[in-house]
Amino acid sequence: MIHSKGRFPSPPLGSILDRYLLALFSRVFVATLAVVVLLHLAGDLFNRVDNLMGSDATLSTSVQYFIHRLPLLVSRGIGFAALFAAFLTLGSLSRRHELVAIRACGLSLHRVTAPLLLAALGISVGTFFWNETAVPFATRTAKQIYDVKVRGKQLQSVFGNREIWMRSNGDFIRADDFDTDRDRLHGLVIYRITPEFKLGGVIEVPAASWDGTHWVPEGGTQWRLPEDGAVSRLPVGATLPLKEGPDDFRIFARSPDEFSYFELKARIGDLRNKGVDTVRDTVNLHAKVAIPLVIPLTILLAVGLATKPGRKDNLVVNFGLAVAFGFAYWVLLGFCVSLGKAGAMQPWLAAWSPNLLVGLLSLYLYTGSE
Repeated sequence: MIHSKGRFPSPPLGSILDRYLLALFSRVFVATLAVVVLLHLAGDLFNRVDNLMGSDATLSTSVQYFIHRLPLLVSRGIGFAALFAAFLTLGSLSRRHELVAIRACGLSLHRVTAPLLLAALGISVGTFFWNETAVPFATRTAKQIYDVKVRGKQLQSVFGNREIWMRSNGDFIRADDFDTDRDRLHGLVIYRITPEFKLGGVIEVPAASWDGTHWVPEGGTQWRLPEDGAVSRLPVGATLPLKEGPDDFRIFARSPDEFSYFELKARIGDLRNKGVDTVRDTVNLHAKVAIPLVIPLTILLAVGLATKPGRKDNLVVNFGLAVAFGFAYWVLLGFCVSLGKAGAMQPWLAAWSPNLLVGLLSLYLYTGSE
């Protein structure tokens, strides 16, 4: 009789087993990502079709807009695609009893799932660099196409990149930032220009809010510069001489997706030096790192759930679990980010709390799955 002398030695990373698992995971990941992106694209088309048709936008303009939307849609779908691919890969191994055969050879579940975790880490790093390169440029271009060619807005009055510069009734307006959530301008300066194109006065306001009809300043100073050189300093009136409303400034406001991590970090430093509140941008800065890094944690979660004793491969169940956990993460992230932007949580805690909770749950299930 032949007796086994113990477990087979664990194969090194990159073995035939690892390549087999990665091939299976990759096929499901790519297919799922393509489906998710197409669904996002269809939803985006449905939401914008009235504006596109109402503005008589050409087919070429519409195609250009949606092509430049693709990098952002890919970024948003990567996490769910990785989660679902892990569920389906492990479930498929269980259904065909391949997982039982592998473990009968003495390989631990942790060793079996190691290539999936490494793949998830690679996807996480790749997502971060994708968000740093393709997403900001494409998102800015898509917004410009939509605002200028579809909505008919004009951008030729903008001279700056970090600051807002525009012309209004012959005057020039500069603002450090525009808060789209509260319709509030920060660091506003109005340069009054005479018909002879000379500087006739300057209005400096630290902040101004929209009351529905006018911009209401929060303090500030008005300087008059007559031709005789007698400079006078006056208080600012109850409202500001601006005909532009929030929609005119909103076109210049950039969403977090239009910034790379380092661009947003530089913007925060610049606004802080000018005394502008940067809590919202700081929360978004932390989220740019936290969101890609949740992908390996969700893979741990998938391993812990998909390999539970008695679990059988079921496409509908796997899809439901992936949707449920993906939806729960985004709801939790949105809730924490809102608290962070409102000042109820520290910015770093608001962005990283969902990752911490998902990580604790994932580690608990993963360590108990062996």
